[in-house]
Amino acid sequence: MLQNAIPALLLLALMVGIAFALKWARGRIPGVAAQGNGPALRVLSSLSLGPQQRVVTVQVGQGDERVCLVLGVAPGGVSALHQMPMPAEPEVPTPGQMPPATGFAARLAQLTKAPHAR
Repeated sequence: MLQNAIPALLLLALMVGIAFALKWARGRIPGVAAQGNGPALRVLSSLSLGPQQRVVTVQVGQGDERVCLVLGVAPGGVSALHQMPMPAEPEVPTPGQMPPATGFAARLAQLTKAPHAR
């Protein structure tokens, strides 16, 4: 029985050793390490045209190199329908730059700031 277990344990140890070696080498191969910086592909929207057909818009790339692709997806394959550069991202205003709230937001802020006497 021990004769059958030793080769199986050696094979298991070899497989674990190969997995650790691949994980170690993964960060040292040029081009592979760049994948850890975040997704370079992001699905922006998807529209179903039928049971198996879709139109999908995806963002490809990062920073100033971002491009928006409109893709047709069907069981037979994926087709590029249109390509355009992504617009610049709008700046997010700081709290001091935000316009004064009106309506419900203003009333809620007023009620939460000062307790009112009854």
